[in-house]
Amino acid sequence: MKLKAIDLTLCAMFAALMAIGANVTSFLVVGGVPITLTTFFCILAGLILGSRLGALSMLVYALVGFVGAPVFAGFTGGPSIFIKPTFGFILSYILVAYVVGKMVERNNSKTTIFVAAFVGFIINYVFGTNWMYAAYVLWAAAPEGFTYKMAWAWMVVPLPKDILLAAFAAVLAPRLTRTLSYTSSTMNKKTAA
Repeated sequence: MKLKAIDLTLCAMFAALMAIGANVTSFLVVGGVPITLTTFFCILAGLILGSRLGALSMLVYALVGFVGAPVFAGFTGGPSIFIKPTFGFILSYILVAYVVGKMVERNNSKTTIFVAAFVGFIINYVFGTNWMYAAYVLWAAAPEGFTYKMAWAWMVVPLPKDILLAAFAAVLAPRLTRTLSYTSSTMNKKTAA
């Protein structure tokens, strides 16, 4: 995959947006789950950048955090994230961006964009919540009386926010895509002249 300067810039921009989205509201925590804007930004990355670049931008975000930059919720980072129960959500961002991007690459109708946004939202919740449950059962210190139902109950609080933000991403993505297409074609014409 040959990347242009604009591709690298957009990947870096979405990695940075993920870092901001992870921490802008992460002081709110329900159970073991920080309330963030990361689901919104990973869906938006897939919708705007497509499958490969969207997944690459989420991979960059994850790798920057793994090496120690404080980009994860609560301004955390480092390899210790591997053993945290919420690590599944970080992994899901790569998958979400890829699947959402793949769906809109095949068909970019308004309906498909909305469906893709909600498929991404569902992947994020199912993968992340099941990982969190397994982590608490297998290696993390689970709260007293922890059950599968409790893990999903923790997800009820951010659920309305993420549903609204998935819909907002579906509305916003076509507009941003048109703007980026216009800007990059304008930049290409100027450099060619």
